[in-house]
Amino acid sequence: MGKEVERKFLVSTAEWLEMAEANIRIRQFYLAAAPGRTVRVRISDGSSAKLTLKFGSRIRERDEYEYEIPLADAEEMLAFAIGHVIEKTRHHVRHRGYLYEVDVFGGILAGLVVAELETPEDVPDEMLPDWLGREVTGEQRFYNASLALEPDDLRSGRPKIGIRL
Repeated sequence: MGKEVERKFLVSTAEWLEMAEANIRIRQFYLAAAPGRTVRVRISDGSSAKLTLKFGSRIRERDEYEYEIPLADAEEMLAFAIGHVIEKTRHHVRHRGYLYEVDVFGGILAGLVVAELETPEDVPDEMLPDWLGREVTGEQRFYNASLALEPDDLRSGRPKIGIRL
């Protein structure tokens, strides 16, 4: 079992693009979601798939179990998805020794750009990159499960919540 310790931020500028090391096209969907637990399938670059189970309701820390599954199984499980399939491109961006995962959402969430920082220690604000906007850690509407199940919470008023690329 792993622990997922993360902070989430809206992204306020596109300065991070020139530092991006990698990008991964992701389709992900949920098979189950309830307070304190989710079951997710993620397909990366159309070539690999993982089943992820997350448990816990603490704002920054949850228990996480992740397993490789056959791509064909993941594609079949799409029929059992609840809510919407999330489409996004994940970019890896390093800043001051920390890896940020910057997700640029497509589809019904186009215009939303969120950065995640997974690290066990608390990173002081002065160490954060300038391209980060408001911190949204703990705001349920920015969790991927909420985005899949209730995207209407963010669709109105876009692109105020992120940047448009």
